[in-house]
Amino acid sequence: MKDLGPLKYFLGIEVARSKSGLFLCQRKYTLDIVSEAGLLGAKPSGFQIEQNHKLSLASGELLEDPESYRRLVGRLIYLPVTRPDLAYSVHILSQSMHKPRIEHWEAALRVVRYLKGTPGQGILLSGDSDLTLQGWCDSDWAACPLTRCSLTGWLVFLGKSPISWKTKKQPTISFSSFKAEYRCMASTTHELKWLKAFLLSLGVQLPKAIKLFCDNQSALHISRNPVFHEQGLIAPSYVSTKEQLADIFTKALGKSQFDHLLSKLGIYNPHAPN
Repeated sequence: MKDLGPLKYFLGIEVARSKSGLFLCQRKYTLDIVSEAGLLGAKPSGFQIEQNHKLSLASGELLEDPESYRRLVGRLIYLPVTRPDLAYSVHILSQSMHKPRIEHWEAALRVVRYLKGTPGQGILLSGDSDLTLQGWCDSDWAACPLTRCSLTGWLVFLGKSPISWKTKKQPTISFSSFKAEYRCMASTTHELKWLKAFLLSLGVQLPKAIKLFCDNQSALHISRNPVFHEQGLIAPSYVSTKEQLADIFTKALGKSQFDHLLSKLGIYNPHAPN
């Protein structure tokens, strides 16, 4: 064994320590992606993916070199480790790896141009956060036009720090939006239970119920029904759709709403000008 000192760089993740806590980013890895795509001199994009996109139904010409698309998206897949804001766009792009078309390639380059403007963006694991869990979950009903499967997105905070997030297609078809939301709440609850058990193994007690924010009243009504559920572990709570942080994981948002939610995710860009 060899003591290499304080962690600064590991598997492409850069670690910076300060009195505020630990800052994690992938700046070098991001710039390598931008450079390889030939976009170091390109104009940055303000957000990653167009609203109301139809990438799943794209019918343009197939790429002559699909391997270039697969390599680019394959590299992008590693970025959401420290960039929750990329979870949705990377999920969408990765759905077209088998037969990428011109539209998919252009969408991937737009994500790279977004990275060009935010290479040093990352997450701050705050040093003064209280050790409480808080979950946010959302679904986009029948988001996939090909399978009619809904999309699940969740975000979990430990105090003020984001520690778990995901965008994932639901394995079964939901026949209503509230059923999709309820399945989303169930998936997020599994994650919260695991995290609570993990923290307990580290000696961290969580005596209070964990708040889980959802914007669907019907799903919340069922989740609060004591006939179906034990009480005490999760405290389902309502939040308006406009303030639903998990919304950024399930759909392409306009720039103003995207920036509004991004500012509340615990994501920082220390290299950005003040």
